[in-house]
Amino acid sequence: MKIEVTAFPRSTNGTGPARRMRRTGRVPGVVYGAGKTSQAIELDHNALARHLKLEAFHASILDMSVEGAREKVLLRDVQMHPWRAEVLHVDFQRVASDRKIHMKVPLHFVNTDACPAVKEGGVVSHVMNDIDVQCLPDDLPEFIEVDLGALALGQAIHVGELGMPKGVELVSRLRQDNPVVVTASLPRAAAAEEAAATAPAEGGAAGGDKK
Repeated sequence: MKIEVTAFPRSTNGTGPARRMRRTGRVPGVVYGAGKTSQAIELDHNALARHLKLEAFHASILDMSVEGAREKVLLRDVQMHPWRAEVLHVDFQRVASDRKIHMKVPLHFVNTDACPAVKEGGVVSHVMNDIDVQCLPDDLPEFIEVDLGALALGQAIHVGELGMPKGVELVSRLRQDNPVVVTASLPRAAAAEEAAATAPAEGGAAGGDKK
């Protein structure tokens, strides 16, 4: 999914100019990296807000245009107002085609309704909703698919079991720790009922009645 971002050079810095800029419907930001000088920019607030609602905007290589000059960037940070739906500041990082990037990529869970755990009344719990990967910019996937088609009750899927696209690898911390991505278990009420049903009856025959 190709996403284009239009930005404009920003000549002012500081809290006061930033407030005045926001009142005109613009958002201050910065673009940095790839061995170039950081550049102060501003963006249209409404256009940026629409982009921020897209999952791909947070995990894709973006095409940024600044006065006709185009470059590839990643969204690296967004500062939001504490209680208003207002973007206060954004950071973008330039990417070089020959340098690996470190990125959080969303996880897409498929075949949930078809998995044995759900058919047996279980609940699937997503422990992770995104995952840290590293790759060259051209290899960055929009998402990583997690197939739950064979997940049974009491089982879990770890990051080491995920299929990584060609050229994409987990960051070293995840490879070493191999954390859980998703689990399948019975709801608490159902688990309690099952435990009660299998518990031995009180005062069983083993003791017998004394005469």
